Amino acid sequence: MKISIFGLGYVGAVSLGCLARDGHDVTGVDIDQVKLDLIASGKTPIIEEGMADLMANVASSGRVTVTQDVEEAIQNTEISFICVGTPSASNGSQDQSALLRLSEQLGEAIAKKQGYHVFVLRSTVTPGTLEDIMRPIIEKTSGKKDGVDFDLCFQPEFLREGTSIKDYDNPPFTVIGTHSKQAKEKLKSLFGHLPCEFTVCSIKTAEMLKFCCNDFHALKITFANEVARLSQSLGVDPHEVMELICKDTHLNISPAYLKPGFSFGGSCLPKDLRATVHMAKMRDVEIPMLAGVLQSNKIHTDHAINEVLATGKKKIGMIGLSFKSGTDDLRESPMVTITEQFIGKGLDLSIYDPEVNLSRLLGANKKYINESIPHIGELMVDDCEVMIKNSEVIIVGLNDKELIEVIKKMVRPDQIVFDLVNFPDHVKLDCDYRGVCW
Repeated sequence: MKISIFGLGYVGAVSLGCLARDGHDVTGVDIDQVKLDLIASGKTPIIEEGMADLMANVASSGRVTVTQDVEEAIQNTEISFICVGTPSASNGSQDQSALLRLSEQLGEAIAKKQGYHVFVLRSTVTPGTLEDIMRPIIEKTSGKKDGVDFDLCFQPEFLREGTSIKDYDNPPFTVIGTHSKQAKEKLKSLFGHLPCEFTVCSIKTAEMLKFCCNDFHALKITFANEVARLSQSLGVDPHEVMELICKDTHLNISPAYLKPGFSFGGSCLPKDLRATVHMAKMRDVEIPMLAGVLQSNKIHTDHAINEVLATGKKKIGMIGLSFKSGTDDLRESPMVTITEQFIGKGLDLSIYDPEVNLSRLLGANKKYINESIPHIGELMVDDCEVMIKNSEVIIVGLNDKELIEVIKKMVRPDQIVFDLVNFPDHVKLDCDYRGVCW
């Protein structure tokens, strides 16, 4: 293919070298003439293992040209990768000024071009940037239409400084945010040979993914370091601890728990987090990330409560009281927290949970009920269908297949269903469906 790359910093320079190595004709575009001269002479503008040899080889191949002229690059290529910087502004937001200037130039250039063109944004940007900011600028300055005369796509990059050529050739996956089959096929012909899954999603999902990946990496580093500081104070080897944590690929290093839903509860996670924070305090060790987990969990519960209260409805039916499906454990259940809040607000509340039988509760579970919510028995009902029929709002806190089928059969268009568990086939519900945070 004939490809142009706008912005020859880290991502742009590596992409230029690898695409030209793979046999494509690549035009590099940058406002910095020094970078252009370096690439034209076969030298690398960045320090990276393997980049010196790569740039020397592709420059001598004749497949690389460089220019400051945006129009020239657009006229002579069919697909453009946009890799300009989006640094932090003083208030923490992104400085997208370079991206916005380039968007105007791209629009002006494509206005003079005959034929179809694909723009692929690779810069890390806040979700909505491509569709809500760049697209209007390009359409206005070009007089052309996205999805007709050109296509806009987003492709997050997963290149680590120091190993970027290896990462380019062995990515965890290739993700393309696009609504265009034509653009998808072009990008698949470019990257489909890589040894990973090729995934297509919405543009905003792809934009958000890049932030989430970087945030998750930062989260993991911080977690390991907080564990290390606390372990050191306790005379424990943190490397041995983390090595064992990573051996668990069922729950720890896995998709387990990494699903949007409701707050956590139960007899283990809350109390062990408190104990961890207390251990740290007793040893003057600061672990702000772990110390903030319970507060974040509370905020998530409050969010769900506020969403229900905002409806203004009074008759609430709640399916589920235990902290998760398949148990009768009510200790620190966020569903109990919701119950207490709704009682305090004077709502007409009914609760159905097939696993919770107050007369059979024993030990700590029974003690918790007697001390914390002794009036809960008055709210429990035995007939889920009657409860659904008499409710204005149904809150689903259990992902039970049989109960879900009852909900699907019973709900009416005048009712609101709040889903806390992301149960399957909810799009088929004939009601006002709302997820807790989706």
